[in-house]
Amino acid sequence: MTTTTRRVLVVGNGMAGARLAEELRRRDPDAERLTVTVVGEEPHAAYNRVLLSTVVAGGITTRDTRLKPEGWWESRRVDVVRGSVVTAVDVTARTATLTTAGGERVERWDELVLATGSVPFVPPIEGVDAGRLASGRQPGVVAFRTVDDCDRITVATESASHAVVLGGGLLGLEAARGLLARGVEVTVVHPQAHPMDRQLDADGGAVLTRVLSGLGARLVLGRRVVAHRPASDDRPPTVALDDGSELRADLLVVAAGVRPRTELARAAGLVVRRGVVVDDHLATSAAHVHALGECAEHRGEVPGLVQPGWDQARVLADRLSGADAGARYEGTPTLTRLKARDIDLASMGRVDVDVHDAGHEVLAFTDPVRGRYAKLVLRHDRLVGAILLGVGDAAGPLTQLYDTAAVVPRDRLALMLGRAVTRGSAPEQVNLAEMPGGAVVCRCNTVTKAAVVAAHRDGADTVAAVAERTRATTGCGSCRGAVEGLCAWLRSAEPDRGAGEPVQQPERPAAHHLDQRPTDDTTAPTEGAA
Repeated sequence: MTTTTRRVLVVGNGMAGARLAEELRRRDPDAERLTVTVVGEEPHAAYNRVLLSTVVAGGITTRDTRLKPEGWWESRRVDVVRGSVVTAVDVTARTATLTTAGGERVERWDELVLATGSVPFVPPIEGVDAGRLASGRQPGVVAFRTVDDCDRITVATESASHAVVLGGGLLGLEAARGLLARGVEVTVVHPQAHPMDRQLDADGGAVLTRVLSGLGARLVLGRRVVAHRPASDDRPPTVALDDGSELRADLLVVAAGVRPRTELARAAGLVVRRGVVVDDHLATSAAHVHALGECAEHRGEVPGLVQPGWDQARVLADRLSGADAGARYEGTPTLTRLKARDIDLASMGRVDVDVHDAGHEVLAFTDPVRGRYAKLVLRHDRLVGAILLGVGDAAGPLTQLYDTAAVVPRDRLALMLGRAVTRGSAPEQVNLAEMPGGAVVCRCNTVTKAAVVAAHRDGADTVAAVAERTRATTGCGSCRGAVEGLCAWLRSAEPDRGAGEPVQQPERPAAHHLDQRPTDDTTAPTEGAA
């Protein structure tokens, strides 16, 4: 019996689209059932937006952000068309019109996936043209969204001494920290009363403001930029605020959030609200057309984070490949983490609950002088929300409790310190031997302890080998310490173990903290994955 090969066309070569192509090939490695074509507007290979703030800070180059090495996609029979724009889709004829450097071409498909992502939100500012900004032709003003934006910012810092960052959300603060690392004086302008207002309460925001000020940033809160004024013969470039004041701005970085790209879906007649509306199967209103990532609206929510897009890619790959035709996407727990040097901040779940709320138990710890703030929100003895600033040792165990919805320890002080109740009800740190196999080690890629153990049994006895096998550490990289700890524990458990033999518990296993984080932000406009 012959198998019909179906054509899958993915519009968008960002983190969601590239992950879908990878997941499809994992399920159909010989391309017997599916041909996969990915179309991307940018001329670059798919890259990790989570790492862009590190590029701005000078820690890595843009080349280091690539998701896969040269030749990886070709060797797996994924046709990647870079520097090309899909200008039209016919959902009846199942065709797409592509505009490339060589002209137009029509691509036929059996299944179409929209992974068009999002674009920077540019608030109305006199002197700033959104079109010119998007094309990189707005002098003195740069968005913070792509590797090209990073290059523009890097070039600008060679001559700029004062920068204004528009937006005090995740992206804005990451950009600000990167600019500070390059020796630029930075002012962050944010319209709300405290930074990261979607992830923090007022007390947490106040502590974060103090931390940022200690790092050298100036914050102007409750104000908006209304005009950008280029340099003249007798004055430097400035921005005007809505109270009439002005700030010097040799460089203005716009990081005010993102909005889903839906114009192609609208033109094709799909149902679009804030994003392209999809159901639990990630199907749109048109047959054989799907959407995922930052352009998709699922159950009324539009994710601005990387993790939901990757979770959606797994579900959609199961469905399109036939590996699990009944797979459903039911949402991704919200967890955001600020990826900036010298700032350790995680926020998850419900954080807008008052300490005296009758329906919840709320624990709080504030240490502004040392830049520490913790707030845990419990319901029925389970962690449903948390803010963790400057308490890095506690972040991993608490994230694990949040992810697994496990009952928390009765000792609330031990809980605040990130400890778990183990033998004899004595509070201890997370113990690798006693950690359940389902505990998530790498949250970016949903890699569990069991997956790392299985990879080790298969011969992956180094962090690099585990990364190749499971993708752990290849997202934001913050779980590397946990993976190293697991590898060391597994090696010490039975150094002479034969292949396939069960791993025994070592006599005195080391205690390690898991550190997991996803990538970026939420809602309208969403702050967007860096």
